[in-house]
Amino acid sequence: MSSAAPDAPPPFPPLAPPTSNRANSCANVLGVGIHAIDLPAAATLIEKAVGEGRKGYVCVTGVHGVMEAQRDPEFRKILNRALLVAPDGMPTVWVGRLQGKSAMQRVFGPDLMMEVCRRSAYTGIRHFLYGGNPGIVDELSATLRCKIPGIRIVGTFTPPFRPLDASEQLWLEKRIEAALPDIVWVGLSTPKQEKFMAANFQRLPVKLMIGVGAAFDIHTGHIRDAPQWIKNAGLQWAHRLCQEPGRLWKRYLVNNSFFLAALSLQLIGLRHYPLPPTTHGSSSGVLQKQAKTSLRVRPSAGQESSAEQS
Repeated sequence: MSSAAPDAPPPFPPLAPPTSNRANSCANVLGVGIHAIDLPAAATLIEKAVGEGRKGYVCVTGVHGVMEAQRDPEFRKILNRALLVAPDGMPTVWVGRLQGKSAMQRVFGPDLMMEVCRRSAYTGIRHFLYGGNPGIVDELSATLRCKIPGIRIVGTFTPPFRPLDASEQLWLEKRIEAALPDIVWVGLSTPKQEKFMAANFQRLPVKLMIGVGAAFDIHTGHIRDAPQWIKNAGLQWAHRLCQEPGRLWKRYLVNNSFFLAALSLQLIGLRHYPLPPTTHGSSSGVLQKQAKTSLRVRPSAGQESSAEQS
């Protein structure tokens, strides 16, 4: 017996034009501009960017990403050049609210992925899954197809635990070119996934790349998600630490301590962390139209990539 189709999402307003003053739309968290948005707004921005043929990458950033940006100025530039930097973590949201961004809400990477995928059953957006341990992308593909009838997953790729060599890079480019995805979801750790997207978003034939960290493992059940009250209290880091103490103790305990110290200096005015004057993405062409991609003809149902048939 077929299940009833879910209600279609409401129509979305046009993507607002970029502003030259980043302070109007972003919270300044230690020099990283994090957009003052919520989950529906983030999904809408992504959907409209795809529909308008924009080309770029999306970062979902919390305390870990912000602290990596303090140690690595090039990584900070990568974040500040993204099409969108979503607030993944309550501390970034609290900072935004202290700076007057009262409507800012947490945008958890796995939630963003599921919301965009859910909407894509109606819009026809095509997805490619990149990352995870061996077998994870195949599990995730099956999980998404089960939860979201009609979703179009046109390819998957599990990279090695090292940078791609020249032959692997070429193979990936050809595979994505054949699959014609709109979005490549990147499930690696920070800062590896952001650096991969920054190095490849103009090179690969795809509109958007979105880094969602542990979303692949969470959606396949390999990492347990935290209860909502733990998320709301800003304690999801503790929940993850209990599951993976050997890998995460330094990230959370050391990073969190330094984050609180640096943020205190910023909030009381003893340290200043200016944001770059240019809008997210404008300095590297992230917001440019990708005319060739936006004009491409969609294949009919009988011409779908073999990766979509299963």
